[in-house]
Amino acid sequence: MKRYYRPIAQTDAARPAGAVPLAGGWCWFSHAEVLTRAGSEGLVPVADLPEEVVARLSAPRAQMADIGFDRPSIMGILNVTPDSFSDGGKFDAPEVALARARALVAAGADMLDIGGESTRPGALEVPVEEEISRTAPVIAALRSGGFATPISIDTRKAAVAEATLAAGADLVNDVSAMLFDPAMEAVVAATQAPVCLMHAQGLPEGMQADPRYDNVLLDVYDHLEERLVAAEAAGIARARVLIDPGIGFGKTVAHNLALIRGLSLFHGFGCPLLLGVSRKRFIGTIGGAEAADARAPGTLAVTLAGLAQGAQMHRVHDVAEIAQGVRLFDAITRGYEQ
Repeated sequence: MKRYYRPIAQTDAARPAGAVPLAGGWCWFSHAEVLTRAGSEGLVPVADLPEEVVARLSAPRAQMADIGFDRPSIMGILNVTPDSFSDGGKFDAPEVALARARALVAAGADMLDIGGESTRPGALEVPVEEEISRTAPVIAALRSGGFATPISIDTRKAAVAEATLAAGADLVNDVSAMLFDPAMEAVVAATQAPVCLMHAQGLPEGMQADPRYDNVLLDVYDHLEERLVAAEAAGIARARVLIDPGIGFGKTVAHNLALIRGLSLFHGFGCPLLLGVSRKRFIGTIGGAEAADARAPGTLAVTLAGLAQGAQMHRVHDVAEIAQGVRLFDAITRGYEQ
């Protein structure tokens, strides 16, 4: 029977002997919950876990696109689309997009995530040429203007990834985990670009119709494990992969909450974790915020829950607000120097 090991993440300064760092970051753990498809087998001390499991859970994550993962980082969202769920049409003019990019970095973004195709529930596919025309000129203009901050391209399409990496993007953020376009693996392998593999059940146009899982935490884990193995087989080193459980992509409110509660399980891949919860519908449902742009407080609450489980990168719209919260969390857990 397959066993899964969910480290019980802690941040307290009172740390027992034998505890080990979680992913080389600000959390530590002394026990892990052992999970199976039949249920939980309870907590096991670190000393009784398999050595290879402890090594994967505890090892520092390799730097990626000039981002280190020993501290929390923020990925600021820049959608150059007319139809994204909360900011569609606001930044699709090139000059407005460039100004927004600089504003996000000034507000505290460590990386920008630029997307030219909405993947909100119900969204339809954008032609490759149009997606390239929305994204590549903005990235090229930023780089030609001396913009040094790392840039991620949010795309499912190999041709878009190739064009935008050539224009100056540093990382590919693929919400299909390289399943949508079979050519994506070859592009990522050939360019040696880092890639984020995200879980999604179904395509955006129908993914929220009736999502079902046997066990959402373990189902998502198994899917991402399969995609990680496929990436390695294609020549993409594990050290170049981020993992994203895909909150809101083919998940109900209950599914999202279960994934956030069990988030530390995904450290078992030995990869940094990206958490993308910004302004999502479940935050509005639980928090009572109908308008997407009114969900910053709820986004911060979920971000802090992710930080408490060692999630290293956080993809957000409201960079200034979330950056402030992250700085406070970091000061409390790692210390503060004036």
